[in-house]
Amino acid sequence: MAPEWFWKGKRQMTKEEKLEAEKKRIYEISAYERQYASLGNICGIDEVGRGPFAGPVVAGAVILPKDCDILYINDSKKLSAKKREELCEIIKEKAVAWATARVENDRIDEINILQATYEAMREAVKKLEVRPDILLNDAVTIPGIDIRQVPIVKGDAKSISIGAASIIAKVTRDACMKEYDEIYPGYGFASNMGYGTAAHIKALKELGPTPIHRRSFIHKYI
Repeated sequence: MAPEWFWKGKRQMTKEEKLEAEKKRIYEISAYERQYASLGNICGIDEVGRGPFAGPVVAGAVILPKDCDILYINDSKKLSAKKREELCEIIKEKAVAWATARVENDRIDEINILQATYEAMREAVKKLEVRPDILLNDAVTIPGIDIRQVPIVKGDAKSISIGAASIIAKVTRDACMKEYDEIYPGYGFASNMGYGTAAHIKALKELGPTPIHRRSFIHKYI
C-alpha cells in the first residue's frame, strides 16, 4: 500500500488552495511593480500581431493601481478567449489608465513590422490619460520616448502590468480581425486572426490578397 504522502500528492487542490496559489502567483509577478513603486506611475506595454499575414499590429498600455489585486492576469496566450475578455473588462474598470493603438498593414509594409510595433507602442503611451513615470516593456526598448524604460524578456508572464497590457491588446486585435472576417470572408480571419495557417495560405493562393494583407509578408504566396 502506498504511503500517505503519495496520495496527498495525487489529490486535487481544493478551491481554497487554488485561490491561495493564484494569489501567490500574482504577488510573484508583481515583483517589478514593487521594485519600481517609488518612481510613481508604472505602465506595462505589450503588442499583439507581429507575425500575422493580415491586419494591424496592436499595442496596449496599462497603468494598474498600486497593490493591484486582479487575479488571473497572465500572458494573454496562456488564457482562453473567454478569460481574456472577462479580464479585459476588469482591467479597464480598475486601471488608473489604459490605452490601445494600432498600426495598419500598409504602414507595416512601408516601415517594417518592428518600426510599426514601436509606432503603435508610442501612440498607446501618448493616448494614456495619465502620464507614466516608468515603462515596463515586453522585451523591447522603444525609441523616441523620454520616459524611463525597463525591457523584460517574456515580460507578459513576469509582470502583472505587461500581462494586463497583453490582454487588452489581444482582445482589441481579435475583435478587429472578427470584423474583418465578415468583410473579407473565406480567409478564416475570425479563427486564425490573420496568422499564416495552411487554410489561410490556401485561400490566399485561390482568392488572392485582400486590402488588409501585409504584402511584405505574403509575397511568396501570391
